[in-house]
Amino acid sequence: MSDRKKNGSAKKMMQGFETALVRVLLACLRFPGPVRSSDIAGKFCRLIGPRLPVSRVADMNLRLAMPELDERRRREIIRGVWENLGRTIGEFPHLPDLEENTPSGPGFEVEGAEYLREQVEKGGSVLFVSGHIGNWEMLPPAVARHGAAFASFYRAADNAEVDGVIRRLRMDAMGQDVPLFAKGARGAREALSWVAKGGRLGMLVDQKMNDGIEATLFGYPAMTTSSLAAMALKYRCTVIPGYVRRMGPARLRIVVEPPMTLPDTGDRQADVMTLTQMVNDRLECWIRQYPESWLWLHRRWPKDVTAKLSTR
Repeated sequence: MSDRKKNGSAKKMMQGFETALVRVLLACLRFPGPVRSSDIAGKFCRLIGPRLPVSRVADMNLRLAMPELDERRRREIIRGVWENLGRTIGEFPHLPDLEENTPSGPGFEVEGAEYLREQVEKGGSVLFVSGHIGNWEMLPPAVARHGAAFASFYRAADNAEVDGVIRRLRMDAMGQDVPLFAKGARGAREALSWVAKGGRLGMLVDQKMNDGIEATLFGYPAMTTSSLAAMALKYRCTVIPGYVRRMGPARLRIVVEPPMTLPDTGDRQADVMTLTQMVNDRLECWIRQYPESWLWLHRRWPKDVTAKLSTR
């Protein structure tokens, strides 16, 4: 057998092992039910996460963005970040089963549902904008249950079978098949075509984009995607901001805010910058309200900005 065939067989075997592992993990998370699964995963991540090196990135980000916080409060927030991430993972297999307006126990509620109804009646393209806040995985299924299902971007897994398992879970949660665009040039073209044809698209825009534009976040320059603003202005489609607030284990509130007013000065470049900054301002407002709910773990600001912290 040639080295190429051997490597191909080994890769296939490893991918099969990864797929089986993911299926077993999902089955283990399903077994206890949504509340217990959320609690177990949340407590595990809260215990282990703060000990990992990436938590130093979170601390650096907090020192930069919210310098008024003392060390004790920063540690408390970082523990909360890890707990929220764990709960989000633990709740993922249960999203299709969560019901709206459940009097007690696991479920979700939608604040601002009237904006969704208005958009459904109006029709046409719409961009839903949010960030990695609370259980962001609940946004698509919650909105879909109000008749406003939207396509979204996602980071495709290297393992095609694992990717298929994750995609299927998201489709089951939505209750219908909608496009999921893999991040990258091809996905961006497909998403643009989708919006041009009147489709709805959801975007999480709170992570660093090196090929974006320099807007500000917490008063510091932050490379931010301009694609949402560019699409909104090109097609004059509605932009609806919203986020997920965690109320408890597997207990979520989806907050839908009024549509944003699109700038229209006649200067397309300036309008893209203005709208991008407006979105960042909304994100900052949400994060300040619920700092434990945001993923402070990624490097959001340029190295030359964060490097200044070491000189303080």
